Amino acid sequence: MAQMDRERLTGSLRRGAVKKHVAAIHVSGKLTLLQRKLSNVLLLNAYDTLTTSRRHQIDARTLCMMIGYNSNDSDTLKDSLRGLVETTAEWDMLDEEGRPEWGVSSLLSYAKLKGGVCEYAYSDALAEKLHDPKVFALINLNIQRRFTSGHALALYENCYRFVRTGSTGWWSLDLFRRLMGVADSAYYESYKHLNAKIIKPAVAEVNKTSNIIVTPEVRKMGRQVTDIRFLIEENPQLAILDLDDGEGIRTGPVYARLRALGVSDRLARQWIANHGEDYVAQKVNYVAGQAGVRNTVSYLTAALKADYGGAGEAQPEAPVTSERAKRLAWVKAQVDARSPTQRDADKRMFLSRLDGAAREDFERHGWMSALNAEAIVAFWVDLSPEGFEPE
Repeated sequence: MAQMDRERLTGSLRRGAVKKHVAAIHVSGKLTLLQRKLSNVLLLNAYDTLTTSRRHQIDARTLCMMIGYNSNDSDTLKDSLRGLVETTAEWDMLDEEGRPEWGVSSLLSYAKLKGGVCEYAYSDALAEKLHDPKVFALINLNIQRRFTSGHALALYENCYRFVRTGSTGWWSLDLFRRLMGVADSAYYESYKHLNAKIIKPAVAEVNKTSNIIVTPEVRKMGRQVTDIRFLIEENPQLAILDLDDGEGIRTGPVYARLRALGVSDRLARQWIANHGEDYVAQKVNYVAGQAGVRNTVSYLTAALKADYGGAGEAQPEAPVTSERAKRLAWVKAQVDARSPTQRDADKRMFLSRLDGAAREDFERHGWMSALNAEAIVAFWVDLSPEGFEPE
């Protein structure tokens, strides 16, 4: 299965100190690289309402784009979803009172495609486990996209949740083969073959591609290898991947200034994505120069909205009467209605169509880009079943 990383779409679900054994969710059967990526995207899309909603939805085009295959290839998507429904997840853990708990569930209880939308659900028991950061860690999609091997992604998923403890603990070779999806192959019953074809290539890709470095260790009985574990440390070269799943917003000085002023992570990224770093920096400078500001975040919010210190300073908002204003309001409503996963996918999908000045303007102003206004409306009309209908 997949685990994906942190606070919603960007950041990290930081596990607190857990004295009990950290539970593992083991996935039986083989999952292709595409299916692993698909399960990660579906989990991330559903995560915020995992335990409060029985059904989850994501449009099929977004889903295809997020895992990198042709959105017109519905057969591949159907096969991948079928594979997730037919694959089981098994957990063996201690409950809150220290009593052993074993359970098994299909990865998805059902999935369906209708009207360009993928609807799916998890069993209640599995949803509860997936939503608990002590049990399961989300994986950053920016890291996931870099993997080219299903075995490497599987190794990363099963090691990442132990990054805070520094080791996976010992796994029997039988369990490790199950985690890698090769339990049914007689060829990999030989440790020599398992090491050469699975372990070494997967370790090399994880260490090159991800935000952690893993080192395998084995335990023997006589000359026979019986168990394996992986020591885990953060990869300082690629730690940035653990911080941002978008366009590197968190690495910029404007983001740092906003956070220092008490602006939340999500709001800081939203402002920079919508207005551009230069505009946000101007308003931060303006607010910093005002005396007697009691609530910096609220004042900065107003400054961005009303362009304090700019040409439109302190001007009340004009009523939304023009056709262009109506279109912008409609676009904003479409964007706001999307989940964080979908919004990231939408931006990447639209950016892939742009270059030159048009791309720069969109990167600066997001969906409010005047230079791309017509293309933006056309894009959202294409995504929306209702389309834009001026009054």
